[in-house]
Formats: sequence, C-alpha cells, structure tokens
Amino acid sequence: MYMIILVLHNPDLLKELMEAWNEEGVDGATILFSVGMGKFLEKQGLRDDIPLIPSLEDFYEASETLSRTVFATVKEEALIDKIVAATQRVMGDLNKPETGMLLVMPVLKAYGLYKTGRTK
Repeated sequence: MYMIILVLHNPDLLKELMEAWNEEGVDGATILFSVGMGKFLEKQGLRDDIPLIPSLEDFYEASETLSRTVFATVKEEALIDKIVAATQRVMGDLNKPETGMLLVMPVLKAYGLYKTGRTK
C-alpha cells in the first residue's frame, strides 16, 4: 500500500484533479486547506485575524489564497505512475514553479481505512 500526498497550489483545479484521480482508481481522498512556509512568513496564509463576528466574505477570501493538501492511499504500485500522469495532465509539470508537490510513500501499516459494518 502507498500514500500519495499532493500539495495543490491552484485550488481551482481541485475538482478536475479529483475526477482524474478517480478515473485512475483512487476511490477516496482527504483534502485540507494548507499554506506554505513562504506565504506563512509573508502573512498571506492561514489567518489568525478573523473578527469576533466574521462575515462569510472573511472566510471566502482566506480559502481562495490557500493551497490544498490531498492525502490518498492506493493498494497497487502500478497505479502510482497513472496517478502521477493524471496529476500532471491537470496541473502541468510539477517541476515548474507554483504548481505543487507530489510525494509517494510506502505504508507499513494502516488502521481504519477499510470499514466493515455500520454503526448506528
């Protein structure tokens, strides 16, 4: 089993990217808002200045400037190259600036990935 971690700098590509991953066999992923060190140090990232009574606009502006970090697991190593190719079709060459970063790591053990039965 392998974990794929992708940092996507352009959140507008997220839907297309998730559809491409799904077509290649990824059946689930976790998506988080994230910020890189550069934006954080420039104070353009995660905000701690949200007003006591925020408006919807306060949250909308913050989410547009944040990257997305996507976590997914795949069972077969053969899927990795397909997922990387699909990612670069959507995002472009990951070696270019302001695209993102993709990591693939082996998973030694995993708990809670595959649920059995339903609880009420």
